[in-house]
Amino acid sequence: MALLLFLVLVAVVLGIIGVAAEGLGYLLIIGIVVLVAALGLIAVRWSQRTGHHPLR
Repeated sequence: MALLLFLVLVAVVLGIIGVAAEGLGYLLIIGIVVLVAALGLIAVRWSQRTGHHPLR
């Protein structure tokens, strides 16, 4: 879980730098890609957890 939060934090920082610094728009693109990857990992982990609970 810490890795996913770190990836989201990195994505936000890269996005802010990409917007603020002129000529570094590629950092914004990289930040968006990292954010999408982190959200995908979160979705995969969440779907795996919900599928393993037995009914009582």
